[in-house]
Formats: sequence, C-alpha cells, structure tokens
Amino acid sequence: MNLRRWLTPGIGIKRWLLVTFVGLLLLAVAGAHVIRQATRDLQPGGMTEVLIDVVTLQFLPYALRGLLVGLLGASLVVLGAIRVIRAFMDPFRPAAGANQPLVEVIYQKRFLARGPRVVAIGGGTGLSTLLRGLKEHTSNLTAVVTVADDGGSSGVLREELGIPPVGDIRNCIVALADAEPLMAGLLQYRFPVGGPPGTGTAEHPGLGGHAVGNLLIAAMAAIEDGDFEEGVRRMNRVLAVRGQVLPVSPIPLTLHAALEDGTTISGQSRIARSSGIQRVWLSPDGVPCSDDAVEAIEEADLVVLGPGSLYTSLLPALLLPQIRAAVESTSALRVYVCNVATQTGETSDYDLAAHVEALVAHTSPAIADVVLVNSGVGARAPDTYRAEPVRLTRWPPGVDPAPRLAIDQVVDPDNAHHHDPARLATALLGLLEREHRRPGFARTA
Repeated sequence: MNLRRWLTPGIGIKRWLLVTFVGLLLLAVAGAHVIRQATRDLQPGGMTEVLIDVVTLQFLPYALRGLLVGLLGASLVVLGAIRVIRAFMDPFRPAAGANQPLVEVIYQKRFLARGPRVVAIGGGTGLSTLLRGLKEHTSNLTAVVTVADDGGSSGVLREELGIPPVGDIRNCIVALADAEPLMAGLLQYRFPVGGPPGTGTAEHPGLGGHAVGNLLIAAMAAIEDGDFEEGVRRMNRVLAVRGQVLPVSPIPLTLHAALEDGTTISGQSRIARSSGIQRVWLSPDGVPCSDDAVEAIEEADLVVLGPGSLYTSLLPALLLPQIRAAVESTSALRVYVCNVATQTGETSDYDLAAHVEALVAHTSPAIADVVLVNSGVGARAPDTYRAEPVRLTRWPPGVDPAPRLAIDQVVDPDNAHHHDPARLATALLGLLEREHRRPGFARTA
C-alpha cells in the first residue's frame, strides 16, 4: 500500500526515481566496461575468471540472469530512495503525523496545496462545520469571521481588554487544525467558575468561564502591541492550521436591530433571542476591515456565505462595505449556504425564501450566484432545541436577478439542526466543478 502511494501521480517521487535509476544505470554500464577491460587478458579457466563468472551469475540462463539482477536493482533503488527521503523528512514531520506513514503526510500536503481557493464568511457553529469538511479537500482556505459577539468569555475579554470577540475565531482555528481532536481539547477547555484555587469564583471570576483558546488569542494580540489582526495571524502560524483564519475587522463591532414592534435592541446575544427582526446594522461607522480578507475574496475560486445565524453571524460580516463590495465584484463562484433549520428567535418560521430575502435586503441581489439548500428533511431532530427544517416553499419573487437554486442532501443525519461537514464540502466543490464547465460562467470583476 505504501509503495503504491509513493507512486501516486502528483506526489513528486517518480520523476526523481527515474533520474536516480538512469544515473545508476550509467554507473553500471561504466562498471561493466571496466570489468570487461580488466578481464580481457585473464587466463582462461583461472580462479579469477571462475570467481567473476559466479558473481555475475554466468551459470544461469541469460534471460533469467537479467531478470533477477533487474529486480534486485529496482528493489534496492526504491528502498534506498524511500530511506533517504525518510531520513531527510522525519525531523520535519509534524507531531500530528507521528503515527501516520510519511508518504501519507507528503501526499496530503501536495494534494491539498493544489486545491481550490475557498473563502468562507460568517461565524458560529456553522462556519466551523463548513471548514471541518473543506479542509479535507484543500489547504487554500480563508475563514473571514465576524467580530460582533458580546456574550460569554468573548464578551468579558471584549469588555475588559477592548479586543474583538475571539470565540468564533477560536472555533475556526480548532476546525482547521491538523491535530483537531487534541487541539480542540486544549483550546476549547474552559476553566470552571468557583473551581480549584486560581480558577476564580463568582465574585472574582479570574479565569473562571474562559476558554484556553480565547486567552491565547488575547495574549498573542497583547504580545503584538495590541495589533489584533497580527495576533490572529501569529496564532494561525503557531498552530499550523490548514489555511488561515481572519477577523473581518480589527475593531470590535456592535450589532443593532429594529424589530417589527418598533423597538430597537443592541447586542448580538439579545438579537439572537429576538423574533420579528426587520433590519440590522453595525456601529461604529467607518471601521476598517481586514485587507487580507478583501484580498482573499478577490483571488478566490469559491466564496461561501454561511452557514450560520443569518442576522448575528453572516450579516455582521457582509454589512461592512468593503467586504460586501469585494464579494459583489469577485470573479469567484459565490454560494449562499442556507441553514438546514430555523433558529428560535431570529429566524423563527423562516422558509428558504425568507432567508434569501433578508440576505438580499441587507446587501444586494448580486451577492450570490447560487443558493444551496438541504433536500433531506428526515434527519434525527434533537429533543433539546425547538426548531423546524428550512423548507423550500416558494422562491423570492422580488429578487432580481435571482440566484440559481441548488438542492442537495447536506444535513447531518444524526442532527437535523446541523450540516454534515463531509456532505456540505462535497456539494460545494461539486457546484464549483459544474459551474466552471457551464458556458458563460466567468464574470468580469
């Protein structure tokens, strides 16, 4: 199995094996000339001649002799090449691949490096689910993460340190990590409130309630003299994630919403629990966005909007004018991934058309080329959360030009409220492949 993997197209081994073989063949020819010249004047029947005949297998038929020597030579060349590569590469192999054959590590890196350039925009559980599936197909990934969260550990650090919320950024870094189970256990660990000495109490929280990953990102930003974007870049490099995770802005944003009853509320956590949302917007005005995020969108092959909470995860990123303009003008395929289930509060009773109408109303009809909706409604629904599948009951009549509709079974069969990472990634990359073959796909940025 390992030998077959070494010879897989694209691994970059066969060409150098061939060069090595040709070099050894020339050396063998040269050696044969030396032996031939040295044995010309040997006495026939002498011990030296007999010894040379035995070493060169002269007692075997000519065809069998060539076959045995050829097989032995090829085996030694392959074995030697693999051992040399292992000797050079083992010190650089990541700890995550310690129990994985070296050829698998090399194949994975080369294969993923040739994958499409994908930008995913949003936040929350949906974005990390998407990244977990896409990282098996490409390492050219960029996650552009919203920074409007104001609850939990992220909200406390935002209030105390003045940094953007880090919870969604942490979740995306975990999703893209090579050693995901191990990294998740570390970065997602939360210090208990009122636990052992030094972990804090209800009166003096200290570390209580904070996730290790949140504290690491905050510390990295402090090390970079308060440069939050550079701190996140450093975390990407330190943890060797596949791709990169970027905050949509280096400034913490506050989300506001106007409700149908005329009231206005502020704060992502409050808005997420509210129904009847008519409009959302951000403050402060004129905040800078991530230049790296804009560049990644401009150079992408595929831009994915969502999945995730419509008003509190996806729209806060698209409400920044520079990000919205970059998405609207990119030549990449743009896909809006609609949630598989409604969310109690912000999208209660929403069907697919209501999701698309809200997205377009806050951006423009040119924000997406394709809307991907789940076709499977028979997944198991958890008992702990009230929600309904997002159904295709109508198509938004007021959206012109309307995006194309793609229907696929992308739900997690064991959880009707979440996408399945592998199915979602396969559906998106299949869309990209089909759209590239479609006449007239390419747009002018």
